[in-house]
Amino acid sequence: MAASSLSLPTLPRRAAPTAWSRFARNPLALTGLAILVFLLALAFLAPVLGRVSPGTNVVDPGQIFPNGVDTLGVPHPPGDGFLLGADTLGRDVWTRALFGARISLTVAFCAMLTSTFIGTLLGLTGGFFGGRTDRFLTRFTEIIASLPTILLAITLAVVLPQRLPDFWLFKLLGVNPDLTLFRLLLAIGLVTWTGIARAVRGQTLALKEREFIEAARALGVSNGAILRRHLLPNVLPTVIVLATLATANTILLEAGLSYLGLGDPSTPSWGGQIAAGQPYFATAPWIVLVPGAAIVLAVTAFNLIGNALQDALETR
Repeated sequence: MAASSLSLPTLPRRAAPTAWSRFARNPLALTGLAILVFLLALAFLAPVLGRVSPGTNVVDPGQIFPNGVDTLGVPHPPGDGFLLGADTLGRDVWTRALFGARISLTVAFCAMLTSTFIGTLLGLTGGFFGGRTDRFLTRFTEIIASLPTILLAITLAVVLPQRLPDFWLFKLLGVNPDLTLFRLLLAIGLVTWTGIARAVRGQTLALKEREFIEAARALGVSNGAILRRHLLPNVLPTVIVLATLATANTILLEAGLSYLGLGDPSTPSWGGQIAAGQPYFATAPWIVLVPGAAIVLAVTAFNLIGNALQDALETR
């Protein structure tokens, strides 16, 4: 009779933590997400939360002229139906900040998508094809990066067209011919892509020498397929991190351009609110502090999320 062999029980192997689990356990990530969700909820619910006490006349979003407000241009302090006060025109600061969140966050997010697309495309193209293409794109990137971002954005915002051409199809579709906000986000997107382009190019240069790229070439895979199926997925974690961090910069840049008067004066935005309240900061600081605090919260949220994504995706 064969002797029975004893074996030690094997413990179940714990799976390695995924990027999402690492991100979800990061307290800074949760803090950033909480702030961002809070701001997005306020922006989404602006038509509901922006209503003030009865006896007010809501002319346009954020354009509130309460009864009894001094018509001589004296700001109204917080209280008496104004949660955060009113500006010199009797416009409720709280309501304008809520609707300003819609404009500022939308412009910043769309500008980030624009810069991410441009930077990723140029970085992949230059790093993969090399040679004259890489040298030209590298020099072009260096030239754009060497110019002052705010001055370049101002120049583009002035040069780009302000209205759509008088075309019958636009009228038929009911398209708003005013391009002020589109011009603003396009100007920001066209000057903030250089960091992503440099990072993607560096990773592409390293990846294209790897064995799986050589194997794909040996199998006759086209350059476009290699870029889409092999290189883009490998640089995507870095792109996600840099795009998240870039959103914080686009928020600041949008606020700066709006502060300088390049936004739509009829549309509330955080930068425009700060510009309107700056002359009265000594006597009516709430006009500036409310949108300023919103900008700080939004920038902090995206920076926290970006840093947490960097740790979770291990892109350092």
